[in-house]
Parts: sequence; C-alpha cells; structure tokens
Amino acid sequence: MEITTIEPFLHYYEGIRERTRRVIRCIPPDHFDWAPAPGKFSFADLIRHLAATERWMFAENVHGWPSRYPGHGPELADGPEAVLTYFERLHAEAMAVFRELTPEGLAGRCKTPAGTEITAWKWLRAMVEHEVHHRGQIYLMLGQLGVETPPLYGLTAEEVQARSEG
Repeated sequence: MEITTIEPFLHYYEGIRERTRRVIRCIPPDHFDWAPAPGKFSFADLIRHLAATERWMFAENVHGWPSRYPGHGPELADGPEAVLTYFERLHAEAMAVFRELTPEGLAGRCKTPAGTEITAWKWLRAMVEHEVHHRGQIYLMLGQLGVETPPLYGLTAEEVQARSEG
C-alpha cells in the first residue's frame, strides 16, 4: 500500500505505537534492566532503541538527512521513569518531523544507514515493521518472566480458537 499523504499514515502509526505502549506498561519497574542473556537488549535498551531509531534514524532519513542514531544505552535515559519520558519525548519530536512530509517528499527517495536508496513512504513502512519486531521481543521477554500481557487485538489465541468454526 503506497502512502501518498502523511496524516492517514500517522493515524495508523499511532495505533501501532499505542499497542507498543500497552505492552511496555506491563514491564515491572524493577525489571527494566533485565535482559534474557548477557549481551542482549534489556527492556530499557529496547525502549531507548525504539525511541532513538524513530527520531534519529527514520525521521531523519525520510527527509533525506543522514542518520544520527545515538545508540540505546543508559546514558540516554536511566531508570523506568526517565526511559519512558525519553520514549514519549522522542516520539513527539519524530511525529512533528514526519508531519512536515509532503506528498512529493513521500514519493521521493531517501537513503538508509546501510546506503540503500528507498522510496520515503517505503522507509516509513519499514519503521512500522521495526517497531513490531521489537514489540514482539518485549512480549517474549515478559513471557519468560511469567508476566501477564494484554492480547494484541482484544482476544487471546485460545479465545479466537474457541470462537472459530470447525
């Protein structure tokens, strides 16, 4: 699906972000720095990574500007409250940058950090895939800790199966 104007995409993307927020709210505050193994992303790392890539990579690249991704370490925001504030602040900044995109800008080309040229609207779709990928990691990590999580679209797999025919 081609994105020709920015506002319908941003409305869609806010729904994506709200589902991510819902699962982030399930992270116990005393587990923000928990990682499934040494050298792997912690919950806090994942949240900082989502925030930083949205603002300093996707929002920059889609305008034809180079990535300014600062990483995902605790020097950016440390502690649950600071990490969540960072996540929301960078999202608001990115949304303001995205709102500047014109139909011509969306149809234009941009360069990814890998040096690949891509249509700007396709780069925005990649941003959604990136977020969904990391949201899945958060769900999996919460499952490893035995933390209850909300169903993504209102029903669990078992509820869907029970309501299905055949």
